[in-house]
Amino acid sequence: MRPDETRVPIRGDLAHVGLAGRYFVPHYAVPQPRSVMPGGAPLLASPSSTAATLCELAEGDSFELLDITGQWAWGCLSLEGPVGYVHIDRLEQVV
Repeated sequence: MRPDETRVPIRGDLAHVGLAGRYFVPHYAVPQPRSVMPGGAPLLASPSSTAATLCELAEGDSFELLDITGQWAWGCLSLEGPVGYVHIDRLEQVV
């Protein structure tokens, strides 16, 4: 049985490395830390500007980037979620 994909960082093809051994997927990703830019960002249910907003990320929130598809970053705030898509322009690398 699959968990709620808006609460646990898992998709059919990829999961957070912290879930290895708990769920089987073809690939596990080590999260790349990013910081939400000034002004915050919506966390969306799918990689589209018209997708449902799951929550609003605040400026400075730490986002665990797991995958990039085009202009969209998929990831989570933590292993407990929330999980979704953020436009890549709203994230910056943590130095």
